[in-house]
Amino acid sequence: MRRLAIIAVSALGAAAVGVASLGGMGYLLYSQSQVDPIRPVDAIVVLGGDRDGREEYGIELAREGFSSNVVLSNPYWKGDRKMAEFCAIQDQRFTVTCIPPQPSTTRGEALFTRDLAAQHGWTSVMVISWRYHLPRARYIFSQCFDGEIVMRPVPRDYDFSAAHWEYIYLYQTVGFVKAFFRGHC
Repeated sequence: MRRLAIIAVSALGAAAVGVASLGGMGYLLYSQSQVDPIRPVDAIVVLGGDRDGREEYGIELAREGFSSNVVLSNPYWKGDRKMAEFCAIQDQRFTVTCIPPQPSTTRGEALFTRDLAAQHGWTSVMVISWRYHLPRARYIFSQCFDGEIVMRPVPRDYDFSAAHWEYIYLYQTVGFVKAFFRGHC
């Protein structure tokens, strides 16, 4: 019985150390991720995800003159009214292009960016996502796109529980490992 108690306490201790390590590493790697300065680029690429203001931010940057091309990833269902509104924007200063990524992942978004860049002669893109996705997105885009990549987070705060943060850090880390093994596009 005593041996079982020692094993149980050891397992709990190891789990606590693992959770704390993931939290610390995740905070440093994802919450404090590198953010590039805003500068003019050939295209602004807005990655799919939560409705956290990313599409509005990308369009706002185009209106401010940072690019004449906005590419919105559109992995959403066909009846998504909000996305239809974004895709229908017409502005003389820029063009909005909406593309469903194939596959419906960050890699799929990097692939369509690579293809559009080759088609239009783009040598620089600004990629917009939420801050905690930036390191992984930067890595994946650098595997698929040879041009300059400017990474920008959606300008907002996220109020998650500690457990939710652990999940986010774990998800991003597993995604990094997957991207590493997938290699170049």
